[in-house]
Amino acid sequence: MNPLAHLQVPRPAPADPISDRMVIIGCSRRKATTTVPVPALELYQGGSIPQLRARIRRQPRARARVRILSAEHGWLHPDTLLMPYDRRLDESRAAQLRPAVAAAIADDLTVSGLPAELLVIVEPLYLTVLADLLTLGLPIHWIPDVHAWDQAAAVLDRWEWP
Repeated sequence: MNPLAHLQVPRPAPADPISDRMVIIGCSRRKATTTVPVPALELYQGGSIPQLRARIRRQPRARARVRILSAEHGWLHPDTLLMPYDRRLDESRAAQLRPAVAAAIADDLTVSGLPAELLVIVEPLYLTVLADLLTLGLPIHWIPDVHAWDQAAAVLDRWEWP
């Protein structure tokens, strides 16, 4: 059973360009060198994360609508404190993460609200982890090339994100 099934897709179109949308971005292999835990959004140094981080640096409302999908930790809020780790996502790990991520998404969206649109910046295998979320029928802008920041920025510009 899909733990997200109880969530209702919002209608009509979003009224608030920030709180009615969400960005989901995949973790990266490159991480900050640190001996103390740092916020997840600060830890990851690869893919489109640095550009997203720079764009929303002074925008706490936008930062609150970002989630990171980690091969090690699953569904993360950008301010979750983490230490560097080394784990790649493979098919086995994706299948293993899927139930916990679905439950975490259900809990998160029950509190924060179901977005009217999603921007998902993840490599294809990460969609396995997000499969339950994808069944909700939300409009999704998927960017499979995590280095294609220009495509992500174009979506954020259309959304009028900071």
